[in-house]
Amino acid sequence: MMMNNILEKLDIMIPNPRCELEYHKDYELLIATVLSAQCTDARVNMVTKELFSKYDIFSLATADIEDIKKIIKPVGTFTRKSLYIKEIAIRLVKDYNGTVPNDRKYLESLPGVGRKTCNVVLSNIYNVPAIAVDTHVERVSKRLGLAKSKDDVYTIEKKLMKKVPKDKWSRTHHQLVLFGRYICKAKRPLCSECLLKEECKEYQNDKRRCF
Repeated sequence: MMMNNILEKLDIMIPNPRCELEYHKDYELLIATVLSAQCTDARVNMVTKELFSKYDIFSLATADIEDIKKIIKPVGTFTRKSLYIKEIAIRLVKDYNGTVPNDRKYLESLPGVGRKTCNVVLSNIYNVPAIAVDTHVERVSKRLGLAKSKDDVYTIEKKLMKKVPKDKWSRTHHQLVLFGRYICKAKRPLCSECLLKEECKEYQNDKRRCF
């Protein structure tokens, strides 16, 4: 019953959820998601606008690594990420003629691609039901009592998959991300604007920390 209430209220607060990473091709979403690790989507979008206007997947595979570093520097850990995305380009060109396959095992073998990134790509490109647990989903799940404070991201994913109907996994993922990004923020959560105060364990336990 509580999960139904949460889903209904998320639909009211975030009726049209979507991925905020900007992309036009499947490989662009994959690379953008890799770049988004420990970085905001807004900053990634600034970087990928320049990156993808200069390189497609084929030219990226042969690009000078120093030029890639220069372009993606604002996203942080750019040395490692530049190596990741060039190797991804090389692998995709070699193995799939530059396209992103609907193959979890293959995708998770790519550098910088873990379960979360794979879930984002498969969900958005191939409509595969998935719940990607990022920092926002993790925080919101724990605050609402859908997961325990000690749970790791994989445990949280499994718990959410049991609680949320499968046909709503991808939609709920986007809603939780946007809810955590704009309302249930890490610092100074906007509890006065939130419809989930009754369901929120943290709010009920410590109303003073909310604004």
